[in-house]
Amino acid sequence: MSQTQVLAQLPSIRLFLPFPLAEHGTAITSPGQAHYLAHVMRRGVGDRLRVFNGIDGEFVATITDLRRDAASLAIGQQTRPQQPDPDLWLLFALLKRAPTELIIQKATELGVGALLPVFTTRTNADRTNTDRLIAIATEAAEQCGRLTVPTLHAPRALSAVLADWPPARRLIACCERAADLPVPRDGTGPTALLIGPEGGFTDAELDALHARPFVLPVTLGPRLLRADTAAIVGLALLQAA
Repeated sequence: MSQTQVLAQLPSIRLFLPFPLAEHGTAITSPGQAHYLAHVMRRGVGDRLRVFNGIDGEFVATITDLRRDAASLAIGQQTRPQQPDPDLWLLFALLKRAPTELIIQKATELGVGALLPVFTTRTNADRTNTDRLIAIATEAAEQCGRLTVPTLHAPRALSAVLADWPPARRLIACCERAADLPVPRDGTGPTALLIGPEGGFTDAELDALHARPFVLPVTLGPRLLRADTAAIVGLALLQAA
């Protein structure tokens, strides 16, 4: 039986539980997860689901008690061992609420390991709801079947991020019409993708990017893409490699 056939026979509901998991163990969900199980998915005692924590792999679990404030779970057989994610980060200039949330969701689905929002000269947002973005990333990880939730970093100025950048990690910067090279297809080594704001990078920012030896300026094609579209396209091209 193929892995796809095995997964198709497992419970469809998946929950991220941020604590150690092991066969024959027990776990307690959060109140929100208990509400989700009881009132959204209409599950009860005896029903099964899958759980993961980003460290120990994925397990089948059975609901043994379900209250308003928590659900008690009995951890059963491991369904998948932990597997490494692609070593891929996403840097993106903060956008308005809806496109930022879309980037978080789709980047999670596309396997990004770390999300680094940045402030640029033309960034059109000055704050974000970190808790909400973490919740969106967690829900996306639960739904898409990945075994981890990406790390969400606090927003920082692009200049500060570049100053602290690990030089061994290649930074592929989508520079709109200021670059001629396409996204590389070699797919090797630690990599990050940088997406600018809706108004694009300033000349000073482009000069700063071109001056860094770890930066590779690229284009996503002849059309000018929205920032959220560019993030999805760029990540998909890198993952295809």
